[in-house]
Amino acid sequence: GCVNGKCCSRYPSSPDGGSDLCGELRPYKSKHILTQPSLEIVHVPSHNFTLQYSILTQLVYYQDTVEREHQDSFCIKTQIQVNPNVHVFGVFDGHGQYGAQCSNFVNDILVEILSSDSTLLDDPLKAYTSAFLAINSELHDSEIDDTMSGTTAITVLDVGDTLYVANVGDSRAVIAVKNGDQILAEDLSVDQTSFRKDEYERVKLCGARVLSIDQVEGFKDPNIQNWGEEENEGGDPPRLWIPNGMYPGTAFTRSVGDSTAEKIGVIADPEISVVKLTPNRLFFVVASGGVFEFLPSRTVVNMVTAYTD
Repeated sequence: GCVNGKCCSRYPSSPDGGSDLCGELRPYKSKHILTQPSLEIVHVPSHNFTLQYSILTQLVYYQDTVEREHQDSFCIKTQIQVNPNVHVFGVFDGHGQYGAQCSNFVNDILVEILSSDSTLLDDPLKAYTSAFLAINSELHDSEIDDTMSGTTAITVLDVGDTLYVANVGDSRAVIAVKNGDQILAEDLSVDQTSFRKDEYERVKLCGARVLSIDQVEGFKDPNIQNWGEEENEGGDPPRLWIPNGMYPGTAFTRSVGDSTAEKIGVIADPEISVVKLTPNRLFFVVASGGVFEFLPSRTVVNMVTAYTD
């Protein structure tokens, strides 16, 4: 959810004929539900199927800071490059003092950059990577102070029957797969945190100290560098710190912005996965860490499966 996000209940068609679900926020009936539920439909003529999609933005409730700003935004853009077979879905989870501005900045220009890239359909992987690196550079050069603020990003580019999923950070995309009588959850992205050995080793080589809050404050041995499994940990995660300071303390290893954390290995390079849409792949969910920090992928898929609409 997002207080300063880009959401609205009904969306006008964009000039190129596609649907553009990036707009100013319009609060819904509930104080915490910020978008009016609606079912949208777009046809994919190249493979003769219909894509249905819906969005929900919900403000997190903090007991001690009821008016706390929420910093997520999302964007849905259909018919990229006036192509009825190309669509983008994205969620951007801002953090830090200027997280909302960072989130909205990335939201505003990602589709713009992809739409103007003539190589998008020839080489989606290259176009995706180029777009994120360009956005990161533009955010650094913008008027937004991203020294200790930034955003994660999870986006799905649908090209006909193929999904290209680009992840920067710890938001997530998951797809439901029918296997006999079961419906299973298959992650389309892997959270980029220090729980991952490869990410841990990469940021360590860049000079990061990796410690939990308890280790920083002296309650646990800082020499223990074994973090277990992310879903089973439950406590404070391993965080990144500069060699001789008590900041920035990021729990992710990739993001857009965060220029201070960039010096110790936090990068904007996306990890991209590719999956073919088949009849046994029923639906996918794209959501921020506000969902997946607390709910395993299988639980999210089970919740969605309970509904026919």
